[in-house]
Amino acid sequence: MRLSIPYNAPRRRIDASISPPLEPSPVERRRESPAVPDKDRQRPAARSRPDRTVRQQRNREARTSGIPHGQLVERRITRHDLPQKTAGLSLHDEEIKALRAIGTFRLVTTRDLADTVYGGRRSQLQRDLKFLEEKGVVEINSVSRRKGRGGKVDRIEVVTLTEPGGELVRQVSGLPEDQKLYSGIVKPREVEHDAQIYRAWLKEASRIEQKGGTNLRVQLDFELKSKVQKAIHAERKADPKRDVTEIREQVAKQLELPFVDRKIRIPDARIDYDLPRSNERNIGQGSRTGHEDIEVLTAKYQPSYLRAKAQAGFRVYASSSARATLTAKIEDDHHLIEDILEL
Repeated sequence: MRLSIPYNAPRRRIDASISPPLEPSPVERRRESPAVPDKDRQRPAARSRPDRTVRQQRNREARTSGIPHGQLVERRITRHDLPQKTAGLSLHDEEIKALRAIGTFRLVTTRDLADTVYGGRRSQLQRDLKFLEEKGVVEINSVSRRKGRGGKVDRIEVVTLTEPGGELVRQVSGLPEDQKLYSGIVKPREVEHDAQIYRAWLKEASRIEQKGGTNLRVQLDFELKSKVQKAIHAERKADPKRDVTEIREQVAKQLELPFVDRKIRIPDARIDYDLPRSNERNIGQGSRTGHEDIEVLTAKYQPSYLRAKAQAGFRVYASSSARATLTAKIEDDHHLIEDILEL
């Protein structure tokens, strides 16, 4: 499957193409502090509604009077060490949650952000992304994908952080200090695959929380591969004559990664979490920790690759269309088919 991604110029949006929300719009808010005015910013044009002007006026009056507004949460960024373009911004709760997901998983589709963070309010998401894109916090790219040979070409939108955006998210996200954040697209041909990791994480995180898991952290394959390479390099430097396979097996054990067919198997993502003390004998020993390794499969994967992932003990996920294609490839291996969870 070939992907076509415009890198040089993020997708431009036309204000008039952004339709107003179908539900009452959130409180009209000033996006920048008085110290950093933005006279050039234009709001999307709204349809003419008799009650809209009155509602917006009441919202502005309520804001200046200091009246709290339900779920409205703002966090003003004024740190001097942030880039000038991103300093002085006021971010809403939905924007912070979206930026947290984008930075953690490197890229997320606009569809997934609308469904999971904005509760289906796509118009509000479009306005917020337009603002963040103008301020140099995020980049939006369109990815082309073809369904089968000669099939229809679909386009999906993915959002990534810029480097200044990564600095901003580090300050406002509330994520653990050891949670790595990412910016930019690294593997263009794997964008569609990587965009599904966020959805797989949502399903697996829900399962972990149901069994009492808390304080979830995510390690993508980039981070895990880096740890593996550093550990192998250190062992080889300490004893250059040592067998490489033996070193790899030791490193796999140290990092709690599966060692299958003389290879260290690395998942798309690892979810680390804490579990509360389960009984009185554990009192005073603090929380127990655990992890789950997840892998996203695509229709192009071959049966041998699928079996290796299954042997590694990963929680494997695939979209409904990819799952149907994979099932046809491994129709004689019913156990393996049952192991593929649907996104």
